[in-house]
Amino acid sequence: MNLDFTPEEDAFRDEVRAFIAENYPPELRRKQDADEPLSKEDYLSWHKVLAKKGWIAPSWPKEFGGTGWSPTQKYIWSEELAHADALATLPFGVNMLGPVLYTFGTDEQKQRFLPGIYNGEVWWCQGYSEPGSGSDLASLKTRAERITADDGKEYYIVSGQKTWTTLAQFADWGFFLVRTDPTSKPQAGISFLLIDMKSPGVTVRPIITLEGGHEVNDVFLDNVKVPVENRIFHENQGWTCAKALLAHERSGIAGVARSKRNLEKVRDIARTERSDAGGAVIGDASFRRKVAELEIDLTALEFTELRTLAGESSGKGPGPESSILKIKGTEIQQRIQELALEAVGHYGAPFLRDIGHNVQIGPEYARGVAGEYFNGRKTSIYGGSNEIQRNIIAKMVLGL
Repeated sequence: MNLDFTPEEDAFRDEVRAFIAENYPPELRRKQDADEPLSKEDYLSWHKVLAKKGWIAPSWPKEFGGTGWSPTQKYIWSEELAHADALATLPFGVNMLGPVLYTFGTDEQKQRFLPGIYNGEVWWCQGYSEPGSGSDLASLKTRAERITADDGKEYYIVSGQKTWTTLAQFADWGFFLVRTDPTSKPQAGISFLLIDMKSPGVTVRPIITLEGGHEVNDVFLDNVKVPVENRIFHENQGWTCAKALLAHERSGIAGVARSKRNLEKVRDIARTERSDAGGAVIGDASFRRKVAELEIDLTALEFTELRTLAGESSGKGPGPESSILKIKGTEIQQRIQELALEAVGHYGAPFLRDIGHNVQIGPEYARGVAGEYFNGRKTSIYGGSNEIQRNIIAKMVLGL
């Protein structure tokens, strides 16, 4: 694979870099730099800028608003977003539900839902995991019973519980896997429903994570009435949609460009002179070796991501490569977080804070490092645990 950029690609990089510098919301940048919690409006401010530019959904077909970029342009785009430390686009609508809709949805469903996803007018959440049903997703128990109402219209009555639902506290709608045939084998009795989160019977309860953040939630569904036209694809064949969505999710989880950016941040921290460490941590040969090993693994992962992008551009959907990207990408992210915590030393103590002013005590470079480390322990579990991904690779690649 030729990785030399053409003059046109270099010009595209300059265009992207200038656009981000000129249009990134200043208040969003301030909050990121101050490590302040972000509101729904903060998340959507950058989304709407990109939607107006026509750059919010690079991987969508052009007929639905995609950019028509080449794999190299998509690669440059992700590189520049990471380089600018720009907020990542929320994946649930654009990167996950969008491809399911334009692949499996009816024309009416595409017209109804895709514009809101694209423009950031509708915030989506993902209702997959349940208590006791995470990596073994086919064992889910949330049930949906089909009924005919007095007005002659057909509905599903949905009851159950979803958990680890990311940012559901902000969501307008959610896409849910539900069991519509309890007598079939697990994968064959599941349907894919779109549910209005304002429907009677929907309750969102926060889960406070280890570092003190409110990112995930429990979602309770108590006899929620959902029109049958909100089902994507055929009844009892939602597993087909689920697999396609998860393949896109796993590819995105790899986060190669942001890992490169974060590894450079670790180097910057390690170059800082510290009296308590006898100088800069980068002077330690063992630490330098860890950085070098990480960079080698990250480069190998980058080549895998480029091959996956090239395959998608030729019409090949994500395959076992998405599982490889998910495993190695999340392991590298966690190793970078571990190195960052090692580099900041005792300043990374998670409870070393001025409680009265809710600020961390110590140097600026240590801010948020411990929180990112603790929060990052989940990355090897969500999107299908890495153990499950290894089973998928063994089956799809090795035929075991």
